Amino acid sequence: MADEASPSPQTNEGGKSARTDRPNNAANYKNGSRSAPPHHHNGTRWPKLRSYAAIDLGTNNCRLLVAKPSSDGFIVTDAFSRVVRLGEGLVETGRISNRAMDRAVAALSICADKLKRRNVTLARSVATEACRRASNGDKFIDRVRRETGIALDIITAEEEARLAVLGCQILLEPGDGPALIFDIGGGSTELVLVDTSGAAPEIIDWLSAPWGVVSLTESEKYDGDNPADREQAFVNMRARVAESFAEFASRLPVSENSDFRLLGTSGTVTTLASLHLKLPHYDRKLIDGLIVPTESMRDISAMLASCSPNERAEIPCIGKERADLVVGGCAILDCILDIWPANRVGVADRGIREGILRALMSSNERRPQS
Repeated sequence: MADEASPSPQTNEGGKSARTDRPNNAANYKNGSRSAPPHHHNGTRWPKLRSYAAIDLGTNNCRLLVAKPSSDGFIVTDAFSRVVRLGEGLVETGRISNRAMDRAVAALSICADKLKRRNVTLARSVATEACRRASNGDKFIDRVRRETGIALDIITAEEEARLAVLGCQILLEPGDGPALIFDIGGGSTELVLVDTSGAAPEIIDWLSAPWGVVSLTESEKYDGDNPADREQAFVNMRARVAESFAEFASRLPVSENSDFRLLGTSGTVTTLASLHLKLPHYDRKLIDGLIVPTESMRDISAMLASCSPNERAEIPCIGKERADLVVGGCAILDCILDIWPANRVGVADRGIREGILRALMSSNERRPQS
């Protein structure tokens, strides 16, 4: 999930750290390379500080986070993100191409080097929709292990949804009734309905739809220089997505009195949020945890869908890497807003990797030192 090109990694590669397990504000993000303070949990000192890592290889992106635990979350010590387009051509061939494999292996080799240099104690590396769908997914996994030493785990769509919720749930607005969390990926989109009445959100219902920004874009060929073609393509994209959402939508508890809390994690929502703020370049500190009016999201989607690829490439925070994919993300987002008519959209620049890190640290660090 979250496979559309992320505008930037969460930390620079010089190792400057950022606290990334609480809602974003100036007090919560510590920039600088100074050492972390002593770590305690329930009045006891943490075990010897360890480094953990999470790798998320999606249909479009390869992402890495390296972090150390802290008393109120974790501190990121390194991050990496690269567009690899692993799912390029997958819709037509059913296979991961050799060129896509080469790009992914090159990115994963960088990740492997970072794991060694950061002395990572425990890591989990996952692959999502492209590897689930490809007929040669297992062959690719074998090649990655041979050439990089990284053992990728092809996770189910349900596990993908669970990790995404675990990674971003802290940004949900308070409120009554269930909330919807979504992740627009490269090859699929996960919709997760959660109950927030307990200590931690509980998944009530979920859907993994077979449309992400890469798969939807490749399924709808059109002339990007023809305004009429662009308009019709956007209509067709929305129709494909709406059909895949229909059964799930029929189960949603929608009423006039519903408190439609909505939180999204993906390159689509972070990009649109950047355009909402009219940022000259992407700034995670301003985006992660931002709340955007639905009307603004829809207006920006319509604007982007009407632009030619070249026009989109010139818009700040989009660029050439995302110019051809962002419209598919807009179509998916519009359909989500149709079935869950929230007035506001919460934006999260966090997801699967953070969910993996929280799970690893919870099971291995939250024990008093003997």
